[in-house]
Amino acid sequence: MERLSGLDASFLYLETPEQLMHVCAIFVLDPSTIPGGYSFPKFRDALDLAVTGIPQFTRKVRKVPLEIAHPVWVHDSHFDINRHVHRVALPGDGGRDELAELCNHLASLPVNRHHPLWEMWVVEGHKDPEYDGERLVVFAKMHHATVDGASGASIVSHLCALEPDAQPVAAAMDGAHVNDGKEREPGALELFGRGVAASIARPLSLTRVVQPSVDVVVKTLDRIRRGTAMAPPFRAPRTPFNSNITGQRAIGLTDMLLDDFKEIRRISGATVNDVVLTVAGGALRSYLTDHDELPDTPLLATVPVSVREETQRADGMNKVSALFARLGTDIADPWERLTSMEEANRNAKEHQKAIPADALQDWAEFAPPRTFGLAMRTYAALRLSERGPVIHNLVISNVPGPQMPLYFMGAKIDALYPLGPIFHGAGLNITVLSNNGVVHVGVIACADAVPDPELLVGYFPRELVKLREATEQIG
Repeated sequence: MERLSGLDASFLYLETPEQLMHVCAIFVLDPSTIPGGYSFPKFRDALDLAVTGIPQFTRKVRKVPLEIAHPVWVHDSHFDINRHVHRVALPGDGGRDELAELCNHLASLPVNRHHPLWEMWVVEGHKDPEYDGERLVVFAKMHHATVDGASGASIVSHLCALEPDAQPVAAAMDGAHVNDGKEREPGALELFGRGVAASIARPLSLTRVVQPSVDVVVKTLDRIRRGTAMAPPFRAPRTPFNSNITGQRAIGLTDMLLDDFKEIRRISGATVNDVVLTVAGGALRSYLTDHDELPDTPLLATVPVSVREETQRADGMNKVSALFARLGTDIADPWERLTSMEEANRNAKEHQKAIPADALQDWAEFAPPRTFGLAMRTYAALRLSERGPVIHNLVISNVPGPQMPLYFMGAKIDALYPLGPIFHGAGLNITVLSNNGVVHVGVIACADAVPDPELLVGYFPRELVKLREATEQIG
């Protein structure tokens, strides 16, 4: 039994029927590489073997009676792969439109909390002109309480192999123990007793986080005075995707070459992440211009930052901080946008690094389950995201992946698209993952706010070309 960290538990408390707190991934696979050929039973059995012993796949959430403390993870003694892995075939031509419609639907379904918090759909019959022959697609979903961007990439690598006939590197992540299936599930009385002990100890740790937080505020005020602070929240312009969201999702996917990003980095001196944000800013500028919705001031993105290398905490799956970045959507010239963003991001990164790595995790420990959930539902019911200032416009994540061919249950991964959660007030998420020389972009949005995300992602390759041409002229 292991208690969820406050940050992990917060993703459970944040969830409502409209605000679904799972992360998704779309694997496009070449089934011709599977030794002996593809069959669903064989694919499912191989996956069953691969996830055995990985806690994120075999443990479930148990609430503490009266919710006096954060929930706990317990081993699912009745784990059954058939509850998590499903089979579906695309109708009609099985093309991109049919695949998009299915993925939109699957992304709109909540994860079942009575079992381990993950699901996969094996989608057969996908025909795409880009590929020679049919492709297998796996739509995977995990609750954010179990995974963040970095640990998600780690989980993928542990389920994959470097050769079609090699065994996955299935092992426990982040120091979590490998479960042998003999762990006893605690009873309600034990859960309550341990919850009481945890709630009594919680106020004692408050003094440990107050002073560092006061220091951060003082240093931030000094950075604001010197003009070196990151962009502040609550000052973002309003766009069509900054309102209450519904439970319906819409997805857009695209690819670009990693070498183009590296060449721009080489010439400009900016980071790959600066280039990603610049391209995203250009794409959003074009998209909003098309809809006659481009604001005069630049959009503000929340950019999650992994603190796994700096954290002092051993517990918890989500080990992140965040910085706020202006996306230069008010700047038409791509080179000017990049140079402006590179300077601003340098200040933002220095500001973010000055904040203790565990600040977000430490404060999240004090999130009361009942109050936190009630506050979220009240916020949505009163539509406060539409009445007050805009905190931020969207979330953008950039996750580095392995730069070599990978095989998932023997099938070569042709593409891997990540998809993050969206929130009331920020109904758009852009997640970028580089894998084997390709930059895969996954856009997910509230279908009511952004009904055409395929139009938005269509601008990414065009903006990258514009930026590379502008960079080469300068270089």
